[in-house]
Amino acid sequence: MKYDFSAIEKKWQAKWDEAKAFKASNGDTDRPKFFGLVEFPYPSGNGLHVGHARPYTALDVVSRKRRMQGYNVLFPMGWDAFGLPTENFAIQNKIHPIEVTKKNVAFFKSQLKMLGYSLDWDREINTTDPNYYKWTQWIFLKLFEKGLAYKKQMAVNWCTSCKCVLANEEVVNGVCERCGSEVVRREKSQWMLKITEYAERLINDLDEVDFIERVKVQQKNWIGRSTGAEVDFKTSNGETLTVYTTRPDTLFGATYMVISPEHPYIDKWADMISNMADIKAYAEASARKSDFERTELAKDKTGVKIEGVTAINPVNGKEIPIFISDYVLMSYGTGAIMAVPAHDTRDWEFAKKFNLPIIEVVAGGNVQEEAFTDTEVGKMVNSEFLNGLEVSEAKAKITEWLDSKGLGHPKVNYKLRDWVFSRQRYWGEPIPLVYCETCGWVPVPESELPVLLPDVDSYEPTDNGESPLAKMEDWVNTTCPHCGAPAKRETDTMPQWAGSSWYFLRYTDPNCDTALASKEALDFWTPVDWYNGGMEHTTLHLLYSRFWHKFLYDIGVVPTKEPYAKRTSHGMILGEGGEKMSKSRGNVVNPNDIVNQYGADTMRLYIMFIGDFEKAAPWSSQSVKGCKRFLDRVWNIAEAAGEGDTYTPANESAIHKTIKKVSEDIENVKFNTAIAAMMALVNTYAENGANKADIKVLLKMLSPFAPHMCEELWETLGGEGFISLAQWPEYDEAKTVDSSVEIAVQICGKVRERINVPVDAEDSVVVDLACKTEKVAQALGSGKLVKSIVVRNKLVNLIIK
Repeated sequence: MKYDFSAIEKKWQAKWDEAKAFKASNGDTDRPKFFGLVEFPYPSGNGLHVGHARPYTALDVVSRKRRMQGYNVLFPMGWDAFGLPTENFAIQNKIHPIEVTKKNVAFFKSQLKMLGYSLDWDREINTTDPNYYKWTQWIFLKLFEKGLAYKKQMAVNWCTSCKCVLANEEVVNGVCERCGSEVVRREKSQWMLKITEYAERLINDLDEVDFIERVKVQQKNWIGRSTGAEVDFKTSNGETLTVYTTRPDTLFGATYMVISPEHPYIDKWADMISNMADIKAYAEASARKSDFERTELAKDKTGVKIEGVTAINPVNGKEIPIFISDYVLMSYGTGAIMAVPAHDTRDWEFAKKFNLPIIEVVAGGNVQEEAFTDTEVGKMVNSEFLNGLEVSEAKAKITEWLDSKGLGHPKVNYKLRDWVFSRQRYWGEPIPLVYCETCGWVPVPESELPVLLPDVDSYEPTDNGESPLAKMEDWVNTTCPHCGAPAKRETDTMPQWAGSSWYFLRYTDPNCDTALASKEALDFWTPVDWYNGGMEHTTLHLLYSRFWHKFLYDIGVVPTKEPYAKRTSHGMILGEGGEKMSKSRGNVVNPNDIVNQYGADTMRLYIMFIGDFEKAAPWSSQSVKGCKRFLDRVWNIAEAAGEGDTYTPANESAIHKTIKKVSEDIENVKFNTAIAAMMALVNTYAENGANKADIKVLLKMLSPFAPHMCEELWETLGGEGFISLAQWPEYDEAKTVDSSVEIAVQICGKVRERINVPVDAEDSVVVDLACKTEKVAQALGSGKLVKSIVVRNKLVNLIIK
């Protein structure tokens, strides 16, 4: 019978659907639970690409194996469907975003089914469903109640193309990470989420989860915990400028200060500053730059000295100048820094440009020629009572001294900023608050959730920075839930990250209408046992969702501190030439094309065989064909299998070794070597012949990778039920160890023979067996064995003279 992959795949997909073969069961305590999760996709019009298929196939392989091992497996799917791409498509094509989303979801879903993923479709969710975003709004209201959501007038990142505010994490190298357009600074009133309240826990609790190390490192670096001191510098007009520094030991080398162009003291000191026009002009120019442009290390150092106000160095009483410069941001630290040009390259370049003193305080280097920055260790100089101390001793001593004098105190600081949560676009969750002139911001009553998105005539973003919703007066104008007076709804919407910050919880109980999920379901399924996703989401979605989960834990909604017990990440699939896939390069691989030509099982097998799962790998059309040839070979060997209910003796050891190898490799995301082991087993079958028992165990191991073909052959061989639900094979450890091993026989250091000897055989047995070989016997006929050297299980060297 021919391997007709197209007919076979459609047949088994229909059978799985009809039987609900992959349905998870809430509350089934007779089996261990396994909650496997992949990042739910944004359903774009382009459909699924191979970048989706790699992680999805990997977790499907794991989930299928766990199901066969007797686990109650929850492997769900949904749609992260709010956001700018849908809105932009709707604007360009004059179609409502709801219709765009429906069409895209249907196409995406057909592709996922085409690839045979063992998903529980009864738990499908969609972030744009009002029954879903009701609970996204509910979580926001809880954050608001606890003071973790607040509105603030601030300088924001403004995308000139998307015409909306971006979070810091969405600005990459000075441009919008979504569209690549220029990002500039604007002043706007924004809703913020106080993620900084959780900074310490977000770092510390990484010790309690099984995340790959690079994910942990990236999150820790983004949060950016540092220890140092806050130091107060008095000014000549009686004010205090407070700075945060990780190097209070270098205070004697502070020869000037720099404050942000947005610092509130500038307006406060306006009457005392003689060059206010220059200061204002510089501040206006700075406001047009993004944070990235302002803090880029390679840029020219610019600034303006404040004429009329100076600062006093608290450790030596010396008067030092104050500058404004755009590289100091009001959003980080206190908006003011002390500059130690001898030991900081940027400060050194600034000092040289403005002819400022450079005082060495950590010995080493020539600070007049360049900054000496290798100062983690070293001896203090030019620092009065710190002279001669090691850096670590000086840090402790100066911090204690500042504290005792009331001039400063120890401080832990974080690079992490609060999360900018407002978006001035239409296609997002409405923020469920109204503004009353009497009561201020008032939450919409929970009984009135969800606050639905109204239909609008135009989704075009406004040039004045307001959401398209602002034009919907009938929707905007409402009454205050608190006092009944006229009020206005918030017209900003939530960012796309909102719905994805808790979606995994909804999978546990997707139809619950009294809570985001029932307590019983959350207690049963959480935390997620294994979450795989891209490294690009480590400082966005992964951080945000951990923050939301910790908040929900604090208010008693979820039973665990962390949402995910384990996190792995996959490498990118590149084009044939090793370049990133893109439409412009014409090297994008469409999964539909591969499935039509070779079948879904070939596609799945190849995407797992392509290389180390955690590393980038180039696509190879030739290797796809190789995977198809392997499946053809399995099909042919299965059809030729002889009768037999037990393993063929000649194959038994190889079978047990392969079961062990494949079982371990799947759990260790070494999918490529698991497949290689099965390919080797097929070679063994070709040499020794194979019966039905041999084939059935191969099919069980192969079924997570190529489920459709394995189901068909399982049925042909008389297997009961779905192979997808059959018992995963077990191995006998004793049978994974060879009873004999091939070793080299050397005569005077040169290999003459290869022989099989018992594993761990005594030296005398090995020598005796070697002496019986033809070439050794010939050598002994004309010589004498004077010495033997045995390297156990490797070689024997016979010295014959």
